[in-house]
Amino acid sequence: MEGIEHRIVKVNGINMHFAEKGEGPVILFIHGFPELWYSWRHQIVALSSMGYRAVAPDLRGFGDSDAPDSVDSYTCFHIVGDLVELINVVAPDERKVFVVGHDWGALLAWYLCMFRPDKVKALVNLSVPFLRMSREIKPVDAWRAYYGCDHYISRFQKPGEIEAEFAEIGTERVEKELLTDFPELLPRGKLFKRPLDEPITLPFWLSEEEANYYVSKFQKGGYTGGLNYYRNLNRNWELMAPWTGGGIKTPTKFIVGDKDLVYHMPGIKEYIHNGGFKEDVPLLQEVVVMEGVGHFINMEKPHDITNHIYHFFRQF
Repeated sequence: MEGIEHRIVKVNGINMHFAEKGEGPVILFIHGFPELWYSWRHQIVALSSMGYRAVAPDLRGFGDSDAPDSVDSYTCFHIVGDLVELINVVAPDERKVFVVGHDWGALLAWYLCMFRPDKVKALVNLSVPFLRMSREIKPVDAWRAYYGCDHYISRFQKPGEIEAEFAEIGTERVEKELLTDFPELLPRGKLFKRPLDEPITLPFWLSEEEANYYVSKFQKGGYTGGLNYYRNLNRNWELMAPWTGGGIKTPTKFIVGDKDLVYHMPGIKEYIHNGGFKEDVPLLQEVVVMEGVGHFINMEKPHDITNHIYHFFRQF
């Protein structure tokens, strides 16, 4: 795709695939679920033409990177360890790199900035703000208490269960449903809103060819690796106890769509706009809420997101 190169390197005991293009300061792009490096295709092409070296890995468990079998191999420490070693491989002469994250990639970028602020020059995060976790209740328990047992995070917890339900439907339909209209609830026996015999209309920002790229990779590798991130949410909560109240000391810009399901989770808007976010991320320079935009913001508004990234990073 337009001069994008692909490499596989050994990091933290796994083989990690990444795509790259351009020369100049490195921008590390971190994807979410159910995605791949490919979600950054527009930004890779655009920002590589603006004097940056764009680097976008498939995270462990996704795409052409290794997927360890054990659920325990997907904690925040494992994933951030992968990213730190990848930075050391691709940018051995740069003290710090720029980072852009979306969805799980945004959460991992917050962890990266918390654990290794010496590695990150500046951060643009999309969709998922820094999450100030209560120490009174584990996150999965909190979501289950609020939304019930059909909430997608609850449904993703038991190894093999949701995979079996996805397999009955088929990867092509599942992936297109998740990218088109990611469901907040996944009731047993009726995972998605539309009947399965009803044709699915892809969103304007996703062509059939693009959707099929995702489908081909998840048909090959399955969803278990990505689902294991969710299965470590409570474990991460335990591991993160020493960093409680630590906050983020990295210059940051945050962008979210006003139709993003994350933006409408309980307490998120108030946290973002009423001072809590700025308290936890004191170098937060700007919050952008894009009207009429959903969760997959970097694909839905690629030009706008590229411009936001470029104009923020050029300050540093």
